[in-house]
Amino acid sequence: MSKEISLRFESTLHASRERVWEWISSVQGIQAEMWPWLRMTAPRSVRSLADVPFQPGVRMFRSFVFLFGVLPIDYSDLTLLELDAGSGFVEQSPMGSMKLWRHGRRVLPCDSDESSVRLVDQLTFRPRLARGLVRWFIGRVFAHRHAVLRATFGDARSQSPAPRSPAMPPA
Repeated sequence: MSKEISLRFESTLHASRERVWEWISSVQGIQAEMWPWLRMTAPRSVRSLADVPFQPGVRMFRSFVFLFGVLPIDYSDLTLLELDAGSGFVEQSPMGSMKLWRHGRRVLPCDSDESSVRLVDQLTFRPRLARGLVRWFIGRVFAHRHAVLRATFGDARSQSPAPRSPAMPPA
């Protein structure tokens, strides 16, 4: 029963590609998306992916993962295989809890609205234990992340305006 699990999440966001990239590549944006489920650490000098030299397949840094912000449950040796600044990345990071963790994140044009973008997360993972529970939990975390993104930038499909976010300054 070691088959990989694949999950896909997509949101249409009423924001520019640049604004969304600024958010998804920043530690502050990532933390806001995951809170209150998870918190991940990063070196103090790292505020975004731009702060770390990119070398495909080379560990950038170790991040510790805390459930509800306080209970240490995992680590991730953050490793990018691909980085296309402004458009997306493919992360394949060794983790304590996973035999495989691969996360692709892309900012794509929205065909129906030039002022919006589509954000797509494609996950492929293989937990070491509790396959069903981990699948459920990762699904909840990423559904929450996309809900935060839609609340932050506005959901272009519903034409809801983006509220002001305390996590990131207005564009």
